[in-house]
Amino acid sequence: MSGASPRLEIGEADFVVLCDALKVPESVREKAWKTYETLSAVDGALACNKKKKDTWGVCVFIVAVDLDEVTFTFTELLKSISINVCTFFQFLKEVDVNMDTVSTKVDSTVSRLKKKYDVLVALYHKFERISAELSSVLVLKNYWITFLLAKGKVLQVEDDLVISFQLLLCVLDYFIKLSPPAMLKEPYNECNLVIVLTIFAESAVTAVTVNGSARTPRRGQNRSTRTAKQLDTDTKIIEILCKEHDCNLDEVKNVYLTSFIPFLNSAGIVASNGLPEVEIILKEYEELYLKNKDIDARLFLNHDETLQPDVIACSQLERTPLKNSPGEEISLILPQTPVRAAMNNIQQLIMILNSATDKPSDTLITYFNNCTVNPHDSILKRVENLHHIFRKKFAEAVGQGWAEIGSQRYKLGVRLYYRVMESMLKSEEERLSVQNFSTLLNDNIFHTSLLACAVEVVMATYGRNASQSDGTSAETDLSFPWILNVFDLQAFDLYKVIESFIKAEPSLTREMIKHLERCENRIMESLAWQSGSPLFDLIRQSKEREGQTDQPEANSTPSTPFQHNHTAADLYLSPVRSPKKKASGPSPSANSTPNAQPAASPQTQKPQKSTSLSLFYKKVFLLAYRRLHTLFLELLSDHPDLESLIWTLFQHTLQNEYELMRDRHLDQIMMCSMYGICKVKNVDLRFKIIVSAYKELCNTNQETFKRVLIREEQYDSIIVFYNLVFMQKLKTNILQYASNRPPTLSPIPHAPRSPYQFSNSPRRIPAGNNIYISPLKSPYKFSDGFQSPTKMTPRSRILVSIGESFGTSEKFQKINQMLGNSDCQLKRSAEVSAAPKPLKRLRFDIEGQDEADGSKHLPQESKFQQKLAEMTSTRTRMQKQKLNDGNDTSASEEK
Repeated sequence: MSGASPRLEIGEADFVVLCDALKVPESVREKAWKTYETLSAVDGALACNKKKKDTWGVCVFIVAVDLDEVTFTFTELLKSISINVCTFFQFLKEVDVNMDTVSTKVDSTVSRLKKKYDVLVALYHKFERISAELSSVLVLKNYWITFLLAKGKVLQVEDDLVISFQLLLCVLDYFIKLSPPAMLKEPYNECNLVIVLTIFAESAVTAVTVNGSARTPRRGQNRSTRTAKQLDTDTKIIEILCKEHDCNLDEVKNVYLTSFIPFLNSAGIVASNGLPEVEIILKEYEELYLKNKDIDARLFLNHDETLQPDVIACSQLERTPLKNSPGEEISLILPQTPVRAAMNNIQQLIMILNSATDKPSDTLITYFNNCTVNPHDSILKRVENLHHIFRKKFAEAVGQGWAEIGSQRYKLGVRLYYRVMESMLKSEEERLSVQNFSTLLNDNIFHTSLLACAVEVVMATYGRNASQSDGTSAETDLSFPWILNVFDLQAFDLYKVIESFIKAEPSLTREMIKHLERCENRIMESLAWQSGSPLFDLIRQSKEREGQTDQPEANSTPSTPFQHNHTAADLYLSPVRSPKKKASGPSPSANSTPNAQPAASPQTQKPQKSTSLSLFYKKVFLLAYRRLHTLFLELLSDHPDLESLIWTLFQHTLQNEYELMRDRHLDQIMMCSMYGICKVKNVDLRFKIIVSAYKELCNTNQETFKRVLIREEQYDSIIVFYNLVFMQKLKTNILQYASNRPPTLSPIPHAPRSPYQFSNSPRRIPAGNNIYISPLKSPYKFSDGFQSPTKMTPRSRILVSIGESFGTSEKFQKINQMLGNSDCQLKRSAEVSAAPKPLKRLRFDIEGQDEADGSKHLPQESKFQQKLAEMTSTRTRMQKQKLNDGNDTSASEEK
């Protein structure tokens, strides 16, 4: 074969062998080798024999995904370089130390693989435990592969942990019913014995009565029909499974009938045929696995090393998303299994909504009747219309067989919607001493936003991913902001209801409150700033009203004391449309918002003041400063005088150059403001260092600095955005900070971290040890009607309840030792944190883009030319940095 010789020229022989094994095309080989050479030039440690093959594998994966030429499955790649999945993800993260090695496309692929792996690990561990409870002799292979095939066939959202687990219970129910009772443990054997005896008795009667002969040819047909019917309708076993695992019985029955039975029929498996043949199931799953090119989940049965969690690698990989924001109360993460935690959350939500109804309550009807224009019919019609839309969109996202599941979740959301609406109206009546809420209750956007918020709570509860045991948000196809697209709702409109929603529903779990707060933050960071958002119209109208002054709202400055006392009525009745439109009814909150409705006459000269815009800017400033302060402490603690300068530039940009936020992210402006001030103040802070520290913040996304809008439909890295857009727009303003008369400094926002308080939250002893002080709670189960917050496992280590018999003194001695160690760690961390942590191996400097003056390079300039232009200074800086870092070039970037 003539192609073999040229291939030897592309990389080393072992690299060629690896590519041959993975059937990698020439285009991928060539680019993957160049990527490897580039990485090795920046970090020599990657070129050592120990990491060389791993690096080759990562480079091949990166390039193949980028070029859409993946010729291998993910499992095949892992086996080719002898690495497990967690180690691979961690190593990929270490390789991705700059903005152009790993694209956002690769990030997305890795995220999908990791989510699927997390779900599979959780489900397989649960499957093993349940199987051990069922029988000690059952062959698990058939069960597991049938489940994998069913999951792949009927589920489009394979990282949905709850639906996947419900489907697993259906598979188990089916196999248990077809297993001999002697093979099963109690109580499944007793239920199965009843099923078998019933089928046998019915078959015997049929054999005697049909044509008076036991040999009739119809006997087998009737028996098959009765057997299938018995298997499909008997619910004793599924009831036991659901009760044992806190799973909603009605939902699992629905999954069985609408998805699992159709799967059995499509796969040619019927109850009368008995257990499906392993060979047939294996062949079908093999085809599915090769088509998806991802993880071969059959290998869990063999405890294959590529799928075994690497505790160290996985813990390192998840450190960033698990981090709490500085100053945030750190909660006790109980060692529940992911499946158990998800089921508990769902059961708690269902218990909250058991007393709620699918229709407006009598109290709501009274409020509707008190309105000038009764909104009852329009509310019911809106709920019904959105039901059809939601059901359709849910089925499109998850699979057509799951439409009814979508309806069930929507109906739970409707119950919560009516419940919260009633609570809100009671609060407004008490606050304003009025009962006519005609304007608010006839506002379509208010109702759509309130219903969207309620449904989002339900979706987030059910959409708990296997890696979410800490309560952090994990992206899935149904994750926020999916609901905005389904309801055709603007993010800025949803933002206006979130805080009031949380205050109106005291039964929301801490996790759901944190989720809604994260949704609110995402809206303020980027979603509200997307083109088409009503936010820009509000700002424009505000500018007109203020005569083009420097502030969008007179009372939106950060120096104004922040009060969390605005209600949804204030915000939705605050003008958001053109003042030419007439009011639809009298304002119910005239006492508190005299200009609540833009009911303007033709004589109106300028837009009315917007409470919603004012409060939005206040919250944005608070969020912006908190994130800036966190990043500042990490990077510039030796230059405390710079913080107020950076904040002034940051705040000025948000208020006066708000168009820079259009289709961009708050953190992009933050990083550029920090870099700009350091540049003009001659403080050597490179963009690579900023990006490194930024990646360590909570709830960050690499796309924020890898893919920034430059101009229409053109995206590039954040350094290109700074040079070509940010600095060009703000150059005059930035240069003022170098003069003797700098701009007036903006006041620092001062406010509580969050309006949402958690009074009974466990408090953590500082310095990293897992020691918490928490109110005593009882270890009850959901089956008793309560949530159990104290399901402890051996991983819980030590649990001390003051006032109870504790046992030996050894545990107290161990706690004393841990606290003693924490004191040392505190001192040590204080000493180490004095200097900002340097970042290794980023190529911003090498490629010569890290300049904000005339020496910046144009995008079309070759990287080779850029590298030559910067080589000398870069090499000097890198050598100095390695000396400062103790020559530890292979250390992890994690803190």
